[in-house]
Amino acid sequence: MKKIVVTGAQGQLGSELQVLAPNYPQFEWVFTDREELDLCDLAGLEAQLDAIHPQIIINCAAHTAVDRAETEVELSDVLNHQAVAVLAKWSAAHGAKLIHVSTDYVFDGSSSTPLTETAPTKPINVYGVTKLAGEKACMEANSNALVIRTSWVYSRFGNNFVKTMSRLMQERDSLNVVNDQIGSPTYAADLAQAILTILTHAHWQAGIYHFSNEGEISWYEFALAIQEIGGFDCEISGIPSAAYPTPAKRPQYSLLDKTKIKITFGVVVPDYEESLRKCMGLLRI
Repeated sequence: MKKIVVTGAQGQLGSELQVLAPNYPQFEWVFTDREELDLCDLAGLEAQLDAIHPQIIINCAAHTAVDRAETEVELSDVLNHQAVAVLAKWSAAHGAKLIHVSTDYVFDGSSSTPLTETAPTKPINVYGVTKLAGEKACMEANSNALVIRTSWVYSRFGNNFVKTMSRLMQERDSLNVVNDQIGSPTYAADLAQAILTILTHAHWQAGIYHFSNEGEISWYEFALAIQEIGGFDCEISGIPSAAYPTPAKRPQYSLLDKTKIKITFGVVVPDYEESLRKCMGLLRI
């Protein structure tokens, strides 16, 4: 039985993998967070991995606080870059499979067509810079690793746009949401399923892949969909990013092209609205 270690198990994706794990009894699952596997302990990380000795690593851990990353540069680099290098080096040395989760923020947002895996990268904030460094370190240390870039992640777990908007729409009469950042949301449960589809596929094909739900929308349109599904009575206005300045710049366009992951592994990519309805249904239980 192959042992899978999941880092960042308390995050959105890690939590969704925990939901799906019982459906895959052919694997021995080890879910870790900082207490069980401290990715900030770079000197001791290999020894920690030796003690667990997994055949598969799914790295869901990251410093994802995009605005805080602008001032927490060192922590971002340790978690998003240096720790990834250690995981990749260890997995290569021990013949373990590694799936590392990355982000659309490796792009600068200047494209106007869906981004393929070979599109030029040029991050515009610290989070994106450290995540791109992590991708490069991963593939350099372990050419057999698999990187999945995703975007706008939400789920019933943790803090995310869907939960925040649902709460604010019940608390306020009106909201402003940026309408000039274009992409597609990702339901973490769908990404978790995609990862398991890859792990149970007959052939392992290393490299970089993109995954988000189908659809091309702005954050404003995403908010409108949340409002409609939730039946919230709140006036929502679209505003330009310039009217809502944040410490970290965001890409204006980061829609990911999912063709490669569909063709290579037969991954099914649901429409964003279908998945949003599922998630919001679970939030109402």
